[in-house]
Amino acid sequence: MFPEIAACVTGTTLGAGGYAYAAMWPTSQIFGRAIVAGGDANEIALTFDDGPNEPYTGRLLDLLARFEVRATFFMIGRFVRQRPDLVRQVRSAGHLIGNHTMTHPALVFRSPARVRAELAGCNASLEDALGEPVHYFRPPHGARRPDVLRQARQLGLVPVLWNATGFDWTEDADAARIEARLAGVIRRNRRRGRGSNLLLHDGGQVGIGQNRSATLAAVARLVPRLMAQGSRFVTVDAWGVP
Repeated sequence: MFPEIAACVTGTTLGAGGYAYAAMWPTSQIFGRAIVAGGDANEIALTFDDGPNEPYTGRLLDLLARFEVRATFFMIGRFVRQRPDLVRQVRSAGHLIGNHTMTHPALVFRSPARVRAELAGCNASLEDALGEPVHYFRPPHGARRPDVLRQARQLGLVPVLWNATGFDWTEDADAARIEARLAGVIRRNRRRGRGSNLLLHDGGQVGIGQNRSATLAAVARLVPRLMAQGSRFVTVDAWGVP
């Protein structure tokens, strides 16, 4: 291969890799600022995506009430339209609710018009159900580009990502694996002097009725363990606006 061609190929590969990192890596701030976590290593945010989802969202509310812990729920607009009463239950229990788009597409691959429709449609669904505005947004899959974050802010939404995940949507997910994955990342975040923003799921993008029993079991194991270590549970609004 001629040196000029080799250099071009290498540059293209690095450019593609850099773009993928900026667009998909949850802690990247290259394409725009987003909430990841705070600077207090003892602060933990439990966040749940893809609901509302029966019966698991309701069961999760019961579990969180038992521990007196508040969490953040990023909801899909089309499910909000189907289960507005469940959305109101989440809010009445004191939890924070955010926008997770209308249909859960990877926004980095969608047109600006589609991005706007996804965000605005979910906002409208949540505001119809709650009677109040929403202020936080998590992009599905963490996928974003500069105009996605810009449009979110134009709609009054603060982008939120994460720095720990239990991979609770995978086929091999069980309570022990989910707990172990999260515990390991929390330890790493603590060594770095960072809080932990835990990505979990009370639903699934395919439809209402997704089985999240392993997630509930993992939360039931992890929360008291973290409390015993001195952790404090917060919602993502505790970390301000980036």
